[in-house]
Amino acid sequence: MAAQEMLHVDPATLRLPGTRRDGADTLKLQRQLARHGTSIAGMPPLQVKRTTDGELVVYDGVTRATRVAKYIPGALVPVIVTGQLRGRVGDLPKVGDKL
Repeated sequence: MAAQEMLHVDPATLRLPGTRRDGADTLKLQRQLARHGTSIAGMPPLQVKRTTDGELVVYDGVTRATRVAKYIPGALVPVIVTGQLRGRVGDLPKVGDKL
């Protein structure tokens, strides 16, 4: 298994996976906001995969990414690149597109 890469990125720039192309679940987002507010302290890193066109797709953390992008615009969050996807994902919306 290849080494995992750790990055800090603006979550609004991350692509949503095909299974979540509508964005975060609104009830889950409300629960996270009530519990954590606008704090990212102690937030686990988002898990993403890199595509052949260099985009990052969220595979674990769509709701966390949405919360930060919506309520702390411009904040960087830790992500772990867990793998590589074949193909391009330019047709998938970004987290920021669904705010």
